Amino acid sequence: FGGLFLLLYPEEPTPPRAEALYVLAVHTGMREGELLGLKWEDVDLERGVLRLRHGLVREGGKTALGDLKTPKSRRSVRLTRAATEALRSHLKRQLEEMERTGSLNQAGGLVFATQTGTLINPSNLRNRSFKPLLKRAGLRNMCFHDLRHTCATLLLSQGTHPKLVQELLGHATVAMTLDTYSHFLPSMGDQTVR
Repeated sequence: FGGLFLLLYPEEPTPPRAEALYVLAVHTGMREGELLGLKWEDVDLERGVLRLRHGLVREGGKTALGDLKTPKSRRSVRLTRAATEALRSHLKRQLEEMERTGSLNQAGGLVFATQTGTLINPSNLRNRSFKPLLKRAGLRNMCFHDLRHTCATLLLSQGTHPKLVQELLGHATVAMTLDTYSHFLPSMGDQTVR
C-alpha cells in the first residue's frame, strides 16, 4: 500500500493518517469496527501479533467502544512484515500528533483515532478518506468491507487452507468461510489440476 501511496500522492511528503488502517484491512481481513476499536495495549509490534477484543458498537444511535461478541471474533492475529512496519510508522506519527495537540488529546489508547484521540466515526472514515482515496486511485466505488474480501480472496488464491482463512477472519465456522467465498473457489480447480 505504501508504494500505491507514492503513486497516488507523489507531491505529499507523508502518508495519509489512515494508511496503516488500510494496510491492516487488506493484510488481516479485519472488520471496520475491529480496526476502529483496536487499542495499542492489544498490539505487540515486537512479536508481530495483535489481539482483537474490542470493536465499535452502536448504542442508542451513537458509536461506542465495546467488547467483541463471539469467541471466534475475539482472536489473535499474526501480522505481516508490511503491516507491522505500517503500524510502527503510524505509532510514530500518532505520538508526534499527541505532542503537538497536548492537552486536547484524549488518551484513549486507540490505534486509529481522530487527531484528538477520540473514536473515528465509520461514516466519516468512508466519506472523507476511503471514497476519495478510491477516486484518486481510479478504482471503482466499493464498500470498506470489500477490503476484507480482498484479503480472503488473495489468501485463497495463494492456496492458503480455508481453515486458516476462517481463523484469520474470525468466522464462526470454516463452512461460513467456504460459503462466503464459494464463488471464488471453483477457479482454484484449475490450479489444482496444474
